Amino acid sequence: MDAIDKNILFELQRDGRLTNQELSDRVALSPSPCLRRVKALEKKGLITGYHAHVDQDKCGLPINVFVLVKLDRPTEESIANFEYQIGEMDEVMECFLMTGTHDYLLRVVSESLKSYEHFIRKQLTQLKNLAAIESSFAFGQVKKQTTLPIK
Repeated sequence: MDAIDKNILFELQRDGRLTNQELSDRVALSPSPCLRRVKALEKKGLITGYHAHVDQDKCGLPINVFVLVKLDRPTEESIANFEYQIGEMDEVMECFLMTGTHDYLLRVVSESLKSYEHFIRKQLTQLKNLAAIESSFAFGQVKKQTTLPIK
């Protein structure tokens, strides 16, 4: 990946709706080679998709909860099962496999404390092999950055 590819990625992260002409102007490349590079970046998997940024609060999901999960006896099978089931839960926006005292960190969105309680009682605690769950509620978001610092 050269400097032009990095610049293309930077510009598309800032505005994924740029036309090829606008993008080519910003990266100082003619339109045809610019489009070839974008297609190559997509083919290589560096660009995985294009999406709209949606306001979480305005969609009625103002609550962010960070949930630490510890599995009882992590085995290859129990890890695969947990990860599959978490992948099926719409409220779980992100799931990270962790080092340290807990096995996973989840970011869960919710419309209310009551709906989060429902999620815990009816979904998360129903999973097998859980040893512990710890929830931390975010008061607010200090920083949200969607552009990777590609250098």
